[in-house]
Amino acid sequence: MTFEFFVTSMIVILLPGTGVIYTMAIGLSRGFLLSIAAAFGCSLGILPAAIASIIGLAALLHTSALAFVSVKYLGVAYLFYMAWNIAREGGALDIHTPQHARSVFRVVLDGMLLNVLNPKLSLFFLAFLPQFVPTEAGTVALSMHAAIFIGLTFLAFIGYGAFAALVRDYVVRRPIVLSWVRRSFGGAFALLGAKLAISD
Repeated sequence: MTFEFFVTSMIVILLPGTGVIYTMAIGLSRGFLLSIAAAFGCSLGILPAAIASIIGLAALLHTSALAFVSVKYLGVAYLFYMAWNIAREGGALDIHTPQHARSVFRVVLDGMLLNVLNPKLSLFFLAFLPQFVPTEAGTVALSMHAAIFIGLTFLAFIGYGAFAALVRDYVVRRPIVLSWVRRSFGGAFALLGAKLAISD
């Protein structure tokens, strides 16, 4: 792994997007342990895009308008669903939801789907990885760089989740603040959904 790859990856990873927002939302509502599950789900959701770029399937999204639009609107619908689920009373940011095993699975699944249903992620890998891996290096080098990117994402998202969990008590003790946080995160997902909807 080159220094340039590391720096570029961290810049991309640390920029707030759906994964960051989701992990912080879970950290605020459910605490640090479930924010790790959210970080894991978001990181796992990168894997299909990485595999697609390595074996060339991402090129299909780039050349086929129908394929891109189909995946895009599934992603848009899911982002709007997440916006509604976070903003509503008793939704994903409900601090009274029991932290049982099924909720862990749901947190991981939602995080994974947020990235799986984002066609721009596949196109990003298609454009991003080849810049740091020579053509003659082959799929093994591409796979290693993709694995490192996913690992860095997981670690960075754990950091975001830890920060959210640290301020959780402050937010939970203030219902008005919690209400505004819920609306802000819901609004952020709605904006990301609208942004994806109008993207080419």
